[in-house]
Amino acid sequence: MTNFERFGLSTNLNKALIDMDFKNPTPIQVQTIPLALKGKDILGSAQTGTGKTAAFCIPMVELLTRNSNMTALIMTPTRELARQVLDVVNQLIGKKSHIRSACLIGGEAMGKQLHQLRKAPRIIVGTPGRINDHLESETLDLMDCGYLVLDETDRMLDMGFGIQIDQTLQYLPSEKQTLLFSATVPAKIMKLSNKYLYKPERIAIESEKVLLTNIKHKVINIAHNKKYTELLTQLSDRKGSVLIFAKTKHGTQRMAKHLTKDGFKADALNGNLNQNKRDKVMNNFRLKKFKVLVATDIAARGLDVDHIEHVINYDLPQVAEDYIHRIGRTGRAGSKGFAICFISPEEEELWNQINYLLNPNSVKKPSINKSTRSSRKKIDNRNKSENTRRKSSRSFSKKSGPRRASESSPSKKPSRNKKSRNDNNDNSLNRPKRNTKSKRDVHDNSSKKTRRSTQAKKKKTYKKTDANKKTKAKNSLRNKGNRTLSLKQRSKR
Repeated sequence: MTNFERFGLSTNLNKALIDMDFKNPTPIQVQTIPLALKGKDILGSAQTGTGKTAAFCIPMVELLTRNSNMTALIMTPTRELARQVLDVVNQLIGKKSHIRSACLIGGEAMGKQLHQLRKAPRIIVGTPGRINDHLESETLDLMDCGYLVLDETDRMLDMGFGIQIDQTLQYLPSEKQTLLFSATVPAKIMKLSNKYLYKPERIAIESEKVLLTNIKHKVINIAHNKKYTELLTQLSDRKGSVLIFAKTKHGTQRMAKHLTKDGFKADALNGNLNQNKRDKVMNNFRLKKFKVLVATDIAARGLDVDHIEHVINYDLPQVAEDYIHRIGRTGRAGSKGFAICFISPEEEELWNQINYLLNPNSVKKPSINKSTRSSRKKIDNRNKSENTRRKSSRSFSKKSGPRRASESSPSKKPSRNKKSRNDNNDNSLNRPKRNTKSKRDVHDNSSKKTRRSTQAKKKKTYKKTDANKKTKAKNSLRNKGNRTLSLKQRSKR
């Protein structure tokens, strides 16, 4: 027996929670699950490691069990987080369940994902870019989606996914339950909430208390050129798995190689790795095949590994809020963790911002100079440009067979009275208008025209060149003949 039974969950779901060793719900689960089961929209703020994933997955599975016509969509900022959420989902639904799931992430073959979609999954977990790819190519239908989760929404916006989120939500029905979770709730999150959530219930878990209670902090002031030597000392003195944060992608690779040479089993995780390599690194780290993982902020966002005992900030993050996400990789589910910070003289101002975030009541708010603001803008622009490059390099698959026909519309909220899709028998009323030709088709047509004109120009050029060659040959023969005649005339003279 567990304390989750108080929520009135189904027998199969309670059994799954027992198998997962879930006994006592965390504060965010206590607040979220009852409200979600009532069909309420939720705006939640909580750090990773607080049980947030289970908080929105448990009611989702229960609602899908109650309503066989409903589907669900979970959007995450990173591939790793999407896979972790899917793992929790699959454990909750169980192997014998008729509810199928699919993972739609970038860096993975379209064919594999199309195979999953043909099985009519009722739970979709993925990243905004790839979900949009499938929607635009009409290989994914979300008009039955009655349960939407936007996880780590602040990070999705920081990474430039705001446009993709807006585009995706155009393909969803207006009548749906939406749960939005974010580490913090700045103005941009409130704007998104006001746009897409219906009378949301506000849930907030005080992250500072959680962090200070479960995680022991250590600050080391040190010159930048002495950081690596100190890192070797720290690794020698500490047992258990270690996550190191470095500033750049290449920096993670170099550090992992140096650490391996110096006797520490290490590997790197960054955005330059393809999906297969990233999955391999993460699986090996979870299996404790190596002790030290060196990662960038983007790659490690949402990283969920229970046995991480130490987080070392080799380089401080450029944005103070990212520090919270970093150290949230340890001290999970009530366990103890350690956070070590290397602070060079150049990083003093950054550390003041972080320290104020951790201790707002005891630390004076530092001023932010122009250099700090410009560095933040650079980080934001870099994230957006990376997302743009990622989107431009995507391959769009063609429509693979007929889409699944929906049996009925999603479950309705009492306060919103609209006809279902099947009642109208006209999908065009709810579905956003789409062009018959995809972006790729238009591009292909234009490129074909360009190729034809280029080939025609080449042919004309070849013809001109051949004619010029023939003319030159005739002229040379005439010149030779003239020279021969002139020589004969001279000899006669």
